[in-house]
Amino acid sequence: MNLKLFSLSLAFTASLSAQAQHVMDVNTKKIGAPVSSTMYGLFFEDINYAADGGLYAELVKNRSFDFPNPFTGWDISGKVTLKNDGPFDKNPNYVRLAPSGHRDKHTMIENHGFFGMGVKGGEEYRFSVWARVPNGGTAKLWIDIVDNATMSDDQKLGNGSVEVSGKEWKKYTTVIKPKRTFAKAHLRVWGDSKVTTDVEHVSLFPAKTYKGRENGLREDLAKALEDIHPGVFRFPGGCIVEGTDLETRYQWKNTVGPVENRPLNENRWHYTFTSRYFPDYFQTYGLGFFEFFQLCEDIKAEPLPVLSVGLACQFQNGEDAHAKMDELQPFIDDCLDLIEFANGPVDSKWGKVRADMGHPAPFNMKYIGIGNEQWDDLYFERLKPFVAAVRAKYPNIKIVGTSGPDSEGKMFEKGWKAMKEQKADLVDEHFYRNEQWFLGTAPKDRYPNCGALRYDSYDRKGPKVFAGEYACHGSGKKWNHFESSLYEAAFMTGIERNADIVEMATYAPLFAHVEGWQWRPDMIWYDNLRMFKSVSYYVQQLYAMNKGTNVLSLTMDKKPVAGQPGQDGLFASSVFDNTTGEIIIKVINTSKQPQPITLNLQGIKGDRTAETLTLSHNGSMDDENTLDQPEKIKPIAGSVQCVADKKQTVLNDQLPAMSFRLYKVKK
Repeated sequence: MNLKLFSLSLAFTASLSAQAQHVMDVNTKKIGAPVSSTMYGLFFEDINYAADGGLYAELVKNRSFDFPNPFTGWDISGKVTLKNDGPFDKNPNYVRLAPSGHRDKHTMIENHGFFGMGVKGGEEYRFSVWARVPNGGTAKLWIDIVDNATMSDDQKLGNGSVEVSGKEWKKYTTVIKPKRTFAKAHLRVWGDSKVTTDVEHVSLFPAKTYKGRENGLREDLAKALEDIHPGVFRFPGGCIVEGTDLETRYQWKNTVGPVENRPLNENRWHYTFTSRYFPDYFQTYGLGFFEFFQLCEDIKAEPLPVLSVGLACQFQNGEDAHAKMDELQPFIDDCLDLIEFANGPVDSKWGKVRADMGHPAPFNMKYIGIGNEQWDDLYFERLKPFVAAVRAKYPNIKIVGTSGPDSEGKMFEKGWKAMKEQKADLVDEHFYRNEQWFLGTAPKDRYPNCGALRYDSYDRKGPKVFAGEYACHGSGKKWNHFESSLYEAAFMTGIERNADIVEMATYAPLFAHVEGWQWRPDMIWYDNLRMFKSVSYYVQQLYAMNKGTNVLSLTMDKKPVAGQPGQDGLFASSVFDNTTGEIIIKVINTSKQPQPITLNLQGIKGDRTAETLTLSHNGSMDDENTLDQPEKIKPIAGSVQCVADKKQTVLNDQLPAMSFRLYKVKK
């Protein structure tokens, strides 16, 4: 053997031996606390064009002409007039298309969609409109999907028509099949050249929606949610629950019933960030509470709706902006009626509404959130009558309260004290923090309870924890780069290890349109035709799909592996899955060097193979997935051999620098 190579081999072996302190003991003999089926889930808020222009598959913006500027999103030509005595009382506006009186002048309306309309060549798109001929008789409407952004010889990507007859309002539909794919299409509706026609609720949906529903969801985005295998789905927000003021708060009763008659609401995010200003950002409520419950059922996630407690956004308002204590009954009724809508029999008032929408069976809702990210006595006093009313009528519903917008401090502690006194079932914690916080290395005088050890010291007698909104916001790097996602994975080992106190956790926010974002990082990004899953998505998926059923003790020198002194940036947790008989171990190396590890699988004997999934960067910790490189970083499958010694099975491995590796071993 070459002497130089032999010397190098000895040096490498000695190096591994010098680092052999990374020995972790996994006790498979003693099954620990159960892991809640809701442990890892999703949080939806209509920010970054997450609903209209995103998950909700409608391609037409301002389809009922009810934006404050009724022609927002529309170009008009010819004799187009706005009317406000339409067939839907909550959306009264419509347009009248009258003949121009000249053969070469055309009356037409053209919709821009949300940053354009993404259409795919050869696929079907369902156009629908409510229309009438006000003077009687018949009329014809021509519908074109067009490309007027490029130098094409023919702007028409696809076209169709509908025959309108009579003075009564009726719904008309046709299917259009574009001949080529285009991300920035517009929709044109041409009026009859001889007959006046009224049109309302102009709509264009892809025929291929998630589960094929007419008022459906964008297929690729909804499927990405399903593929996480979430245990819980929190909706509809976030701060939109509160509204900038009470008038613009999210009101679930406005989001159910016929989609044509769901009133427009101002989206509280459209003007909040002046650096990313979208004054035409509104909520049509086409994606409403019925659709949210239906989605939860489809992806097998427990629904967790959050309702207003009578407080507008506390950051933006003084005390006079909120509902007074003697004005809370309508808000309390909203909570009770929602439970009836979700779970009530078909002969109840709100159960009948659900049944009439096509779902006579109950949705079996188990949780309700009351208030979002609110704090101090303003919140605590208002919450009390809600708790009393829900407990009295629906004692089995779990109530989720909140500890406010901070992850520590006097107001956070006051919030937890109040939630214990009111016997909330869960407390919703929010924390958007930097790398040091997630690694547990932030200054302890300011952040005494950060990192993966956060929940180790929590009171086991109080309410359970719901980590309802969290994400690692890098210092000066608020985007979805690999490094911050890795630190989220490290932090989540502490969530998993403390499954006896943490019942659920949801990363936030969920969605962002690449042209319409206002907040980042976000889990899933998209344009009008494409999407990509961030590295944070894959971290959440690795945990959610491998949450197991029970916690297993995993220690290094009898201490949790949580980046503590002497652990060289290693984080780890372990669970057992009694449905598959597998031991699942998650190890994160947050150091800039490869780390050799030894896993002693106590209670197992014999050689076997561990299947692995590894998430690591491709050259830089600033690496991220993009629309053009959607799978630049994703989990890579592999395997490691486990060998038997006298007492147990041992797994030896070398973790790459800055990596997350998951091991699955059959017991």
